[in-house]
This record gives sequence, structure tokens and C-alpha cells, in this order.
Amino acid sequence: MAKHYMIITNNPLVPKKLDDSRIVTYRDISYEDVLKEVRDRIHEGHRLLSHPLSGSVKPNETPYKSVMISTGKGEIDEGSLAIIENAIQACRKFEFKSDKYKPSVYEDFQLIDWTLLESGIASADAW
Repeated sequence: MAKHYMIITNNPLVPKKLDDSRIVTYRDISYEDVLKEVRDRIHEGHRLLSHPLSGSVKPNETPYKSVMISTGKGEIDEGSLAIIENAIQACRKFEFKSDKYKPSVYEDFQLIDWTLLESGIASADAW
């Protein structure tokens, strides 16, 4: 089990797929709120380990986002802070559309987010 990272997510599929094999913070919150929680953790000294805008789905087109951050804390990482602040600003540029889909589409978006996260986990576990 990798303890050098944790996952912040609003995707209900993530804790189901990972069980207790990783540190997962799941919250039933918006995409933008996930980014804000990650920003708050960066202010506490955590570092980004996955890009908050990974994938080709625009913010607010999907309701789900999972971000990997370090479990360890240090000085505030200015690079991580700049990336997450830019991601929050980018999220605000796009119209919120994820409340306009049929229920089956949500499962597709969960799977897309999971697939992106899974590739990040594979890389992180190899460290």
C-alpha cells in the first residue's frame, strides 16, 4: 500500500475500487469544491502529484474529479499552489453542465475519472 500519496475525490467509484488499499478522502461535493479542498491542503504543506485538469473533459462538463496529493507536508509548494489556483479559475470559466445529463452518463464520467486516476496511481506506486 502506498502511503506517500492520498486521493481527494468526489467520485463515488474511487473508494469502491480502492477499498482500504489507499488513503482516499471522498466527499459529496462539486468539482470546484474538490479543487478548493486540494488548494486548502496545499496551503497546509501538501504537494500536487496529479494535475487537477487532467484529461480532455472540461471542468463543469463532468461532475467528478480525483486529485492525488502528497501525504507528507513541507513548506508551501508554490508550483502546486499556482497550478491549483489556475485550475480553480479555469473551472469558473466553463458553464456548469453536469446537471443536464441522463443518469447513465454519470457512470461514464465516473469511469473516465477513475481511468485517469488509475494511471496516476500506477505511476505513483512505481516510485
